[in-house]
Amino acid sequence: MVNWDLVKKLIKMVKEEDISGLAVEEGGVKYEVNRNAGGVSSSQSVVASQPASAPAPTAPPAEDDGLVAITSPMVGTFYRAPSPEAPSFVEVGDQVEPGKAVCIIEAMKLFNEIEAEARGKLVKILVENGQPVEYGQKLMLIKKA
Repeated sequence: MVNWDLVKKLIKMVKEEDISGLAVEEGGVKYEVNRNAGGVSSSQSVVASQPASAPAPTAPPAEDDGLVAITSPMVGTFYRAPSPEAPSFVEVGDQVEPGKAVCIIEAMKLFNEIEAEARGKLVKILVENGQPVEYGQKLMLIKKA
């Protein structure tokens, strides 16, 4: 069932933040709001879809030397720790396993843990704590084990 209140909030956010679009997943339904091509048009298109039964796509390789990027699945704010007083989920040099939480993306007051999808060593954090991120933006690089 489509959450129309969420759709309205997403449309408002795209307009107010002057962003090209965003995607959010809630309750197994993915909502995408994008500005129409043409520049000044304020209309948006909304797509709500049920997730496919196919396995989730793996993170795209960042470079040919075995690096894998952890990317943002949504527009939001990047945080390295679960709270300001808590230690970071991971540091450069840490070993990560698939399913290990590596950061949080806050979107519309919801905190979403982002998990590693590959086993390896964290070699680079590409985003500063508290910075806004876009859908698909690379957050961290892992050297596959």
